[in-house]
Amino acid sequence: MSGTNLVDQLKAKFPDQVTGADLEAIDPWIAVRPEGLVDVCRFLKEDDQLRFDMLSCITCVDYFEPDEKKAAKVPWDPHLEVVYHLWSVPNKVSLVLKVMLPRWKDDTEGELPEVPSVAGVWRTADWHEREVYDLSGVRFTGHPDHKRILCPEDWVGHPLRKDYELPLEYHGIRGR
Repeated sequence: MSGTNLVDQLKAKFPDQVTGADLEAIDPWIAVRPEGLVDVCRFLKEDDQLRFDMLSCITCVDYFEPDEKKAAKVPWDPHLEVVYHLWSVPNKVSLVLKVMLPRWKDDTEGELPEVPSVAGVWRTADWHEREVYDLSGVRFTGHPDHKRILCPEDWVGHPLRKDYELPLEYHGIRGR
């Protein structure tokens, strides 16, 4: 199935959930609304012809420019993109799904944005989602074990956020 056919098929099956696509990108991608993510993923995995049976990784990109002068020139509003790399082993084809999120839930600084967990679709999402939560500050609702995986539980902040400030010390240990 071609990328265009897949986008058309997803738009037909999930008309309000597919928000965009770029099939000419190095990694062709399809954008999905957070509320439709689990249904779209389940369909991509379980459809007899598509069979996206492997979740390779989940990452998060922080579209934020902390420098006010540079921020005035960027062509986007600050947001996060949660990026899902899928693979169909039987069909030998990859696909990228993107979910756009505000940097903060309800525009309240410090309130983490939320997206539903896909750990019920692919078990590997368990660890990938914990890593994105830990480093980028995205909460995965419905996750079976939503806690930090790389930083200590009492760590403040999310180190891959572009506005993250490294603490001067942690438990009496000086860092800089």
